[in-house]
Amino acid sequence: MSRIYLVRHAQASFLEPDYDRLSARGEIQARTLGDYWARRNQTFHRAASGPLVRQRGTAEIVGAAYAAARVNFPEIVVMREFDEYQVEEVIKQSLPPLLERDEQVAALYSEFERAGEAEEKRTTFQKVLEAVMDMWVGDKLTVPGVESWTEFCGRVNRGITRFLAEGGRGEQSVIFCSGGPIAVAVQRALNLEHGETLRLSWMSRNCSYSEFLWSGDRFTLSAFNAYPHLDEPSLLTYR
Repeated sequence: MSRIYLVRHAQASFLEPDYDRLSARGEIQARTLGDYWARRNQTFHRAASGPLVRQRGTAEIVGAAYAAARVNFPEIVVMREFDEYQVEEVIKQSLPPLLERDEQVAALYSEFERAGEAEEKRTTFQKVLEAVMDMWVGDKLTVPGVESWTEFCGRVNRGITRFLAEGGRGEQSVIFCSGGPIAVAVQRALNLEHGETLRLSWMSRNCSYSEFLWSGDRFTLSAFNAYPHLDEPSLLTYR
């Protein structure tokens, strides 16, 4: 039986011009995970990352923590299959027309605009995000030039299949990715429907990890959204 960990990237730069980079808190989260695993001599035979800056940055900081502790960490291979679904583009293209024709979305967005503190901004934006993405996954929105939710799930599953096929018996491996690919992996293990999978993609905390066991065609969920390393309350974030 082999073991694979899927790590959600550490906190990115929410509400900043460039979201796709780790925040200062995200760098601390990633370093904390690396220190936690290295102290416990958690070994990995293979490591991969999605192509996003926040995904690769998390992987690199974890690897650096291993190096500082003089514990071996494998070379990180970038796999495009573990890119996140294109939520920013879906929102960018869909939100303006929805604000004109959908009263619910317009009301939620007004609440977001009135929010003051950063945490309130995150909470109210999540409500807007959920409303729009539910429409997209339910095929009520078509976004030109953006892969559909079904295509996204297919891409991630191809990546999982390829990664597992290149593995060996009894190995431990890790993939640094995002909430979406982690949710698709859980869908693969538990045969979830698409709406449930989308909602699951919002549940992974920043820099949490989920654990799967696999052997041959068997792919089983062992743990979801684990964060024993994040024992400081200020490090428990979703955005």
